[in-house]
Amino acid sequence: QVHLVESGGGLVQAGGSLRLSCAAPGITFFTFKSMAWYRQAPGKQRELVAHITNDLNTDYIESVKGRFTISRDNAQKTVYLRMISLKPEDTAVYYCNSRDGRLEWGQGTQVTVSS
Repeated sequence: QVHLVESGGGLVQAGGSLRLSCAAPGITFFTFKSMAWYRQAPGKQRELVAHITNDLNTDYIESVKGRFTISRDNAQKTVYLRMISLKPEDTAVYYCNSRDGRLEWGQGTQVTVSS
């Protein structure tokens, strides 16, 4: 059973914006889970970008603060990542997972930012 399906990536110019979505229809107790967005750039390790707790507290890595916004819709079992003012260094495959990264990883969605 597929648990996480990411979508919304694409090719944008620097300064552009995207909204990523992560559908998690197969996740039980979704409402109680802290969820997160991760990304993996070519040749680099996967890194956590943002997370959101079950009571909607959020946190971000320094490089995306003020530009990325994570949100969730518990009724739809969906997590979003709104990204503005994109930079070439944001280029990566973006994944969602629980905050502890213990769910089965999805395919991710490619974000490419051209300069």
